[in-house]
Amino acid sequence: MSSREHVVLMKGIVKVYPDGTQALKGVDFEASEGEIHALLGENGAGKTTLMRILYGEIRPTKGEIYVFGEKADFKSPREALRSGIAMVYQQFSLIPSLTVAENIYLALSSVRRISPAEVRARAEELSRKLGWSMPFDYPIESLPVGLRQRVEVLKALLAGSKVLILDEPTSVLTPLEVEELFKVLKSLRDEGMTIILITHKIREAKRVSDRVTILRRGLKVGTFKTAEISEPSLARLMIGEEIELTVKGGIPKPGAQALVVEKLKVKDDMGVLRVKEATLTVKYGEIVGIAGVQGNGQRELVEAIAGLRPAIAGRILIDGVDATRLTASKRGKLGLSYIPESKLVGLALEMNIVENSIMTLLSRFTRRLVDVDWGKARDNAGDIVRDFGVVCRSLDDTVKSLSGGNQQKLMVGREIRRRPKILVAHEPTQGLDVATANMVRRRMLNLRDEGSAILLVSSDLEELLSLSDRLLVIYDGRIVSEGRPEDYTLEKLGLLMGGVIDASYG
Repeated sequence: MSSREHVVLMKGIVKVYPDGTQALKGVDFEASEGEIHALLGENGAGKTTLMRILYGEIRPTKGEIYVFGEKADFKSPREALRSGIAMVYQQFSLIPSLTVAENIYLALSSVRRISPAEVRARAEELSRKLGWSMPFDYPIESLPVGLRQRVEVLKALLAGSKVLILDEPTSVLTPLEVEELFKVLKSLRDEGMTIILITHKIREAKRVSDRVTILRRGLKVGTFKTAEISEPSLARLMIGEEIELTVKGGIPKPGAQALVVEKLKVKDDMGVLRVKEATLTVKYGEIVGIAGVQGNGQRELVEAIAGLRPAIAGRILIDGVDATRLTASKRGKLGLSYIPESKLVGLALEMNIVENSIMTLLSRFTRRLVDVDWGKARDNAGDIVRDFGVVCRSLDDTVKSLSGGNQQKLMVGREIRRRPKILVAHEPTQGLDVATANMVRRRMLNLRDEGSAILLVSSDLEELLSLSDRLLVIYDGRIVSEGRPEDYTLEKLGLLMGGVIDASYG
C-alpha cells in the first residue's frame, strides 16, 4: 500500500532504550484522513512511545515514517507541529500562573509570528465554532481539569494541526465532559481531521473510534474496523487470553462501624484547604467508593485517614478509637492498611522486593522488636510475587528495576495479603492489565466478604459502580452525595462530580 494513501504511515518502528528495554518491536501503523483511530493496549504496550516517536519527541531505533505522503524525520515536536501533527498529553503543558489567552499565545508564537490580538480573535472564533465558552482572561491554575484540557486542544487546532493525538484524554474528565469531548472529536473528524486516540479503555475505543489498532508488549496485534469487532474480542486481543471485562460484587453484610470521619478539614502541600468538613463512615463487611474528578481533595482525604497528612479540624475514628493524632504506624496496629495513589509513597524504590514486602508490617517479621526474620520475610515476598504475578528475575531485585505495573502489583499485593480489618485503597488497579486488575478487584471483594471494611477511591467509574456497596461523590473537598450505585446514572454522577449539586440526588 502506498504511503501516499495515508495521512500517517509508520513502518517497522523499533525502539530500544539504553538499558536494553525494547519498547517497540517493529510496529506498523497507519491512519487515514477523516477518521478517529484508537490505539488500544494495556499500560506498557508501547502506545504512547509510538506516538511520541511520530510527534518527534523521541527518536526511533529503526523504522520509517511518512506524513502526508512525504518521508518524515522529525527531530523535535516543533518540527512535527509545523508539519501538521499535534499531541495532547495526560500531563498538560500549561503555565498555571498565565491566563488562557497567554498560554495559547505562548504556544502559537513559538511556531509562527503572530500578535496576541490575532491569537485572541482566532481562539474566540474557534471556541464559538466548537461550542465552548472559554474564560480567556482567567489563569490556568483557577480552572478545572476539563477546561485545561480544552485549552490544550485549542492550542493544537490553532497551530493548524491536521493530525491530533490525544493521550488517555478521558482520565481526568467527568462522564458529561467525556461526552462533550467525543462530540467535538466526531465533528473534527467529519471536517477531515485525523484523530489518534491513545487509550487502554476498551469501551471508550468501541464507542468513539472508526478503526482500532491493538498493541501488546511492543507488538502490533492488528488493525480492525471498530464496528466489526466486539468488546470481548478486543479484550482477548489486548491481553492474549479470555478475560471477563467486569467483576460484580455479591450481597454485602455490613456490620459495625469500622472507620468514621467527622467534619474533617485538611490542607494540601501549599497550605490550601482541600478537604472541607468531610464526613463519612465505612462499616465492616462493605466497600464504600468515592467518585470525583482528580484534584477535588481525594488524595488529601485518604492521606489524612492513613496518617500521612495532619488534619487541621475534625476527627478520625478507627475501630472506635480516636486516631486523629496517631501516627501511621499506630493506625496500622489498629488494623488500617493503605494503598496509596503514588508508588513513590508506597514503595522504597532503592530497596529490594523482600524488604518492600514487609515494610508496612515489620512487627510480623521481627524477633524481640529488633531482628528481622529474613527467611519468613522471603517466604512472604515469594507468596506476593506468585499470587499477584509480579514479574522479576529474583526477590533480591531492587523495586526500581521493576516495571510500573509490577511495582503496583507488589504494593497492592502486600497490603491485601495482610488481610487488614480496614483497607483504604487509592487507585489500586492503575497501571494493571485487565486480567490483573480484575484479580485485585476479586481479592477486595473477598476481603469484604470476610468482614473487612474497604474505602475505595478510583477514577474508574465502572470499577466504582461494580464494586461499591455505597457510593460517595466528592467535589471541592466536600462529600456532596451518598447512595447505592444503582441510584446513580452516569449523567447524574457526571453532574455531581462537576459541581452541579441537586438536593434530589441525595
